[in-house]
Amino acid sequence: MNEMQLLTWVRGPGLNLAVGIFVLGVLWRLFEIYSLGRKKDLSAPRALPGASGWRTIFRRTLPAEGMLKKAPVTYIAGAIFHIGLAIVVFLFAPHIKLIQSLIGISWPALPSQFIDLVTIVTLVAMLVLLADRIMNPVKRFLSTFEDWFTWTLTFLPVLTGWLAVRHLLLPYTTMLALHILCVELLLVFLPFTKLFHAFTVFGSRWFIGAINGHKGVAV
Repeated sequence: MNEMQLLTWVRGPGLNLAVGIFVLGVLWRLFEIYSLGRKKDLSAPRALPGASGWRTIFRRTLPAEGMLKKAPVTYIAGAIFHIGLAIVVFLFAPHIKLIQSLIGISWPALPSQFIDLVTIVTLVAMLVLLADRIMNPVKRFLSTFEDWFTWTLTFLPVLTGWLAVRHLLLPYTTMLALHILCVELLLVFLPFTKLFHAFTVFGSRWFIGAINGHKGVAV
């Protein structure tokens, strides 16, 4: 398979397959979570559960008191990485066009020069987080294969996309095909790894806050 054949495949059948697995995987995982249910709490609520849920979402988004000083790399680099990744994925013109072709919705894009800068900052933040995980004995001990695997799954699409736009390392057609392939691998594995927290992080925080608020636990 030459580079044009590879690009044609990843843009066509490969993308359709990856998106199909992604959608079905996300729906299945959400069904698993919400079908678990829970017993009805018959005790009188000691606070407004809904308000406690939203308060928890807000408070858990910010570092706990003193933690920013104790673990600045985790919180600062982590915030830069997540914000940067969201900007690159959802505000880069080619990505918006791809999303529009899939679901028919589009929105304004940011200038490509700004996206390029954000991409570099995001890559650096991810490398800083990786170095911190490797050098910190506790984090290294707690890390599993899945942690390294999901980091790689997230890093490669950003790196190959930047290299493709910059026309670096490999011919553009080859690098673009590799970028799309990396994105497709990310889509395939996302519903079945820790990366699925992208769909559950705010819902789980709201649920924890609502339960604690019902019990009168400070949130």
